[in-house]
Amino acid sequence: MSGLKLPARLRTEGARAAWAQMSPALRAEAAQVLAAAGTEVRLSAAELKDFDSSALSLLLSAARQCSEQGATLKLNDAPDKLRELARVYGVAELLWAPPAVV
Repeated sequence: MSGLKLPARLRTEGARAAWAQMSPALRAEAAQVLAAAGTEVRLSAAELKDFDSSALSLLLSAARQCSEQGATLKLNDAPDKLRELARVYGVAELLWAPPAVV
């Protein structure tokens, strides 16, 4: 299980610094996951409380980076407000796969 976590605050003014820290950690985590024959890089959003749309940009970049390495990003414990923001911006399907129809 990954120890990657989003910070409690992720707003425009801190997004660039957050990505500078997160990008190498994601790259390393994806390499470890793939080396262990896995495909999912897990990222916890449980601590995320104060955010704006820049959080979505960071998450989309993270998903793209994982995809480029052959892995998928799995965002866990996302706050409802983040899911709603993603829905409003039309990117929810890019961050969370729709539930399977049985």
